[in-house]
Amino acid sequence: MFNSYFHLHRLLLLRRLVGLLGWVVILAFSASAQAGTIVRVSTSVGDYSIELLDESAPATVQNFLNYVRRGDYNATYLHRVPDDFVVQGGAYRFQPYVGPVDVPTDPPVINEFGASNIRGTVAMAKIDGDPDSATNQWFVNLSDNTSLDTSNGGFTVFGSVLGNGMAVLDTINGLPKISLGFKAQDAPFITGVYNDPRDLVYMNVSVVERYSEAAHVFESNSGLLITSVNVNNDEDIVSLYLRQIPSSSGLQLQVDPGSVIARTSFTGIATYSASDNRLRIPSLEVNQNGQVMVLSNVLFELTDPDALIFTLVTYDQ
Repeated sequence: MFNSYFHLHRLLLLRRLVGLLGWVVILAFSASAQAGTIVRVSTSVGDYSIELLDESAPATVQNFLNYVRRGDYNATYLHRVPDDFVVQGGAYRFQPYVGPVDVPTDPPVINEFGASNIRGTVAMAKIDGDPDSATNQWFVNLSDNTSLDTSNGGFTVFGSVLGNGMAVLDTINGLPKISLGFKAQDAPFITGVYNDPRDLVYMNVSVVERYSEAAHVFESNSGLLITSVNVNNDEDIVSLYLRQIPSSSGLQLQVDPGSVIARTSFTGIATYSASDNRLRIPSLEVNQNGQVMVLSNVLFELTDPDALIFTLVTYDQ
């Protein structure tokens, strides 16, 4: 009698455990299925990624992605970084001999305030007194800026910074800043002394398939290589995109000229030498249809200098 009761009790517990595990699997699958779009922001001092709130702020996310997918944010500078408040950009790029050039704007997007403006969240900027005026400017909250939740209809949060990304934004916050008028208010710069707008902090923004903190990333489905390069032994240090092009001569990538921005150096940066026309990437993370591998000593050769086309030569796996 006792043994029968014991076995029955154990069977019921096992069934409850299986049921709970089933719910865990379902919830995990749902969380994975509902994960938002990921964008990677490459700045003059490092890269960070944002997960977008596709479901809770759909109009705002779509508005943001329209700019991203057109490349409108590439080579724009961060024009407003008040200490310990926000890192804001998206509106201007610098054109030599002209000055700040406005990024063309789409029609304003309806306000979708929901999530609070706490540290690490990403929100749209807008015009005072007009809740539905957000266009292309956006910012990352450096602190818990909850006062923005009750100001101007609430500032719409549409994403959050992933992983250790806030370390990059804190670095930007700690840089010296200069005020040059409305289009460069508290603008950070990467040199010891400000000389001209080329010293400002620039960024590129792209949609990526997966979150990664690797310095050099290639996604085979989109053909996008995100990298940073020391050119000719410190002659220039840049961050840029290379994009795969159709070729019968192996893997070929072409530089996206509109994505070339100034970059500070770091351990593990790629190098290019004009003496042999070789681009060397010490460690490259490759995402091939969801399978991630890390290649080392990746070597490309500049095979078409006029078109800035590089051809893969060799790598170690």
